[in-house]
Order: sequence, then C-alpha cells, then structure tokens
Amino acid sequence: MTLENKTAVVTGGSRGIGRAICVKLASLGANVVTCYANSSTAADETVKLCEEFGVKAVAVKADVSVKEEAEALFEEAKKLTGTVDILVNNAGITKDNIVIRMSDDEFNQVIDTNLRGTFYCMRAASKLMMRKKYGRIVNISSIVGVNGNAGQINYAASKAGIIGMTKSLAKELGSRNITCNAVAPGFIQTDMTDVLPDSVKESLAKTISLGRLGNPEDIANATAFLVSDDASYITGQVLVVDGGMS
Repeated sequence: MTLENKTAVVTGGSRGIGRAICVKLASLGANVVTCYANSSTAADETVKLCEEFGVKAVAVKADVSVKEEAEALFEEAKKLTGTVDILVNNAGITKDNIVIRMSDDEFNQVIDTNLRGTFYCMRAASKLMMRKKYGRIVNISSIVGVNGNAGQINYAASKAGIIGMTKSLAKELGSRNITCNAVAPGFIQTDMTDVLPDSVKESLAKTISLGRLGNPEDIANATAFLVSDDASYITGQVLVVDGGMS
C-alpha cells in the first residue's frame, strides 16, 4: 500500500487522531497539508514528524467552520504540489451537556465546526477532484453518531450528519472515480478521554470486546486503507473502529 505522489489535506492534525493520520499518510509517501485553529506549536510538530519521511508537509491556520478559511486551506494545498488527492475531515470539538442545560452556543459551535466545517471542506475538495477524476475522501465520524450518547446531543447530531453527508457525496461523485467513506471511532485515548477518571476508563474498557480503549493509530490505519487504491471499490461506507464495543 503506497500513497506516493499523492497530496492529502487532513483537518485538525495538531494532535491525537489527526496527528496520527497525518504521520501514517506521510509514512506511506503522501504529502500532507494540515490545519490548526489556534496555536501553531503542535501543528508544527506534526509537520516535522511528517517531513521525517521525506515528504512535503505544511500547517495552515484555518478555522474550517468559516467558509473563507476552509476554502483558503485548499488554495494553500494547491500551492504545495498543485493538487489535492485525499481529504480527511478530522477537525472536531465537543461541548457536552444534558439537553435541558445545553445553551444555543454549545449546540451551534459543535455543529459549525464538526458538520458545517466538514461540508465546506468536502465541497472545496470535490471541485478539485472532479476535474482530475480522482479522489479519496474520509470523514471522521464517531460511534456516538451511530448509537447516540447521553449528554452529547450536539456531538451526536454532528457526527450522524457526517454519516449522511458521506453516503450522499459517495452517490454524487462515484462516476468521477471519487470515493467517500466515514470512519466511526469508538473510545480512543486522546486529550478528550484523558480528562476522564481512571474508574470511568476502566468501566468503558469492560464494555469493549478487546478490553481496551483504542489508540489514535488504530484510526489512522483504517483511514490509510480507505484512502489507498486498495479500497478503490469501497464507497459510501461507515467503518466502525471501536474494538467490538457496538
């Protein structure tokens, strides 16, 4: 499996799952363009990790929930190699609360970043990929978008929406040799789960067939397969990577 001479845009690649995806794609030969919303320090570290594989890499300051910034991200990607072959929509946030206490801002911010941002990036990438009649798009959803979760109505709505958009785009772009799939991670060891008490993590592990939380690399490996030519006949699918929890 190789991604040599391919250019990938990976949103939210500063840390966790996004960084793991960037590094995995770079290890397979892909040039990588990632973005960050605030601090550049972590994003620059991701770039250095990618460059160790001899590929081109760059981090762009862009808030994907803002249309103009999302579109500018792809203009920067074009400057790097002149093309975009792969898009991985990973950028996402959480603002958890039970429904009776959830504010409009908590709901809207999650929808704007997770769902609207994914839409903006899919639209920008589609325009480039349709011209060359080739492309691979993977949207990072969540098991929460499949099963729901108490206290995460906003997050569940955004991740379920991503699944719907994935299946729709796959139907729109299939004739142009462009695939679009989703990966739905279960509980993965990231900054989001690090804040959970050990007792909660232990309880979660007991609900997982493999008996452990996943690693960012588990999601990166699944994503790398879906953007490779080995998965050229797979589109419109949701790959659940949750250790058997569901």
